[in-house]
Amino acid sequence: MCHLPFLSPKFFLPLRHEFQFTITMNYEISGKLIYKEETQHISDRFQKREFVIEVENEKNPQWNDFVKVQLIQDRCDLLENIALNENIKVYFNIRGRKWENKGQVTYFTNLEGWRIEKLQQQAPESIPVPEYRVEDIPPLPDADDLPF
Repeated sequence: MCHLPFLSPKFFLPLRHEFQFTITMNYEISGKLIYKEETQHISDRFQKREFVIEVENEKNPQWNDFVKVQLIQDRCDLLENIALNENIKVYFNIRGRKWENKGQVTYFTNLEGWRIEKLQQQAPESIPVPEYRVEDIPPLPDADDLPF
């Protein structure tokens, strides 16, 4: 029997590293654009733009959600061709930050948008008008047929 030391778990212990993984999940949400800010230039290298969409609660419209989304850098221009009250679908990632100041730790969570699509307005279904011919119209009743 041949013993191969490099197959032993002890061989791998010095090679073991701690890895930190970042899981990025993409989300989407649809709603009506109700507010959009102008682009804010925070520094020479960073700009952001925030907007709010109203997400309809199907069970009770009094419980609609108002969701603020942030666009950063070159994605600030995604709102240029979208007017208030338009229905849109926003694709976003969830980002979290830790900030420490004078011994206080604060955590921030942002919804960072990366794509916006306009949704087509659902037109009410029109009821088709039936076609008719003059021959299909019944004749007027005779005046003598009145019961009184």
